[in-house]
Amino acid sequence: MWPSASALHSASVGPRARSPYDASMPSAVPIAQINELLEKRAFGQAILLAESATKAEPRNAAAWFALARASFGVGRCAVADAAIDRAMKHGASGPDVDFLRALIDHRLGRSERALGRLRPLVNSGGPHAAQASFALAEVLHRAGRSEELAALVAAGGPWLSEPRSVLARARVLKSTDPMAAIDMLEANARSSAQPHERRVSGFEAVRLLDAAGLYRRAFDLATHVHASTGTGFDLAGLLGDARKQVELLKGREGWCKPLTPATRGVAMVVGMPRSGTTLIEQMLDRHPAVGGIGEYEGIQAIGDGIVAEGCWPDRVASLAPTKARELQRVYLQGAGSFRRPGAKVSFDKTLHAWRWLPAIAAVLPGAVCLRIERDARDTATSLFLSNFHPQAFGWTGSLDSIRQVIAAERELAPLALRTLGIAHEDIRYEAMVDDPRGHMERVLARLGLPMDERVLAPQDNARTVLTLSHEQVRKSINRNSIGRWRNYEFAFGPEWGA
Repeated sequence: MWPSASALHSASVGPRARSPYDASMPSAVPIAQINELLEKRAFGQAILLAESATKAEPRNAAAWFALARASFGVGRCAVADAAIDRAMKHGASGPDVDFLRALIDHRLGRSERALGRLRPLVNSGGPHAAQASFALAEVLHRAGRSEELAALVAAGGPWLSEPRSVLARARVLKSTDPMAAIDMLEANARSSAQPHERRVSGFEAVRLLDAAGLYRRAFDLATHVHASTGTGFDLAGLLGDARKQVELLKGREGWCKPLTPATRGVAMVVGMPRSGTTLIEQMLDRHPAVGGIGEYEGIQAIGDGIVAEGCWPDRVASLAPTKARELQRVYLQGAGSFRRPGAKVSFDKTLHAWRWLPAIAAVLPGAVCLRIERDARDTATSLFLSNFHPQAFGWTGSLDSIRQVIAAERELAPLALRTLGIAHEDIRYEAMVDDPRGHMERVLARLGLPMDERVLAPQDNARTVLTLSHEQVRKSINRNSIGRWRNYEFAFGPEWGA
């Protein structure tokens, strides 16, 4: 999942030292123009120029490095991963390259690789030491290596004098004085710091307040953070697109059909974020034949590709077969690169599948979808109290918009799965928690795989989790989050139903 705008992204795509290979760029590759766009965070334009540059000079390291930076800036980690590999293959090296390589590895769950590149940068004391220290602290936190994080903070360094170090310091402090950590984080969230820093600190404090049973204070802080760091969201556009798909699915036939050969070994989740999607992925990833690939951006790329061709949503069947095959090829190539060696099935924990089911039916026929549903109020509570990307998931900023999106998904997804003939299994989160064996046997049978006892112990999965559920899934399967909404019953009106 790409749940929030990351400070690590800002570090990798903002102003940087001049790379030794910038000066040797041929005129066909406008590196200065690309860097200017990156500094302005105009990632889309930078990607277009960088892609053209790699085609004009396919062996040019700086062109590939620019593409990696631009792609990482919009969360396209699969593209960034391949691009920086090409850059390094063609000679790109140095702190800039090592730093971005580490950030990409972290986003792809390769914690050991990321740590191996970040530690030398921290120890070098060079211009990247401070940024690398922040990145190292984040990787250690996400990997659950609290003792190493505490040691990093205890070692001191100039980076700790920066205001944004409050997050790392509070994460260490919470083990001995959680209320002091909460106060530190909340003060930063209500300060004049950069919006991203305030947002991250605020939601970290919200999580700790919730754990401490201070529910009203947690809700009030979440409300403040959403209001003060949100960037706006086209809710009407999202809901309108969902309604249009429902109309098409209930109406004429022939507007959507498979356009490519059937795929094998592709499975994905369909459902709202915070509805148990990470638990399913961690369970399945324990099976030797299944490789979780995280919140891979491939489905969004397929959807964007169809939109760019002018075929969405009512002319999906008109998409050129050659374009459909290319979209399929790119998806499968990326999914395969992230899948664990030896695994036969990739499991995509995408957060976008419910919006693109006609695209999946057309470009990835044969894919298996696991649709999960959780109590709407529990889902809404988790969404509202969590730090999702304020642009891509801006609808999580109010309970009312969350309610509307949940309703849209619950109308669209089941209808699309049935009408389009997509192989799928329906899962109720609460039922899965009560009977994990029965659900896993059913899901694995749908995937053509035998039951394996290891899937019942997701807490033993050593894979780094980079979603908002990264701490919950380190615990054995439990009912702790069921009925969580009752702690915030004051926020739910009659429109939510019984």
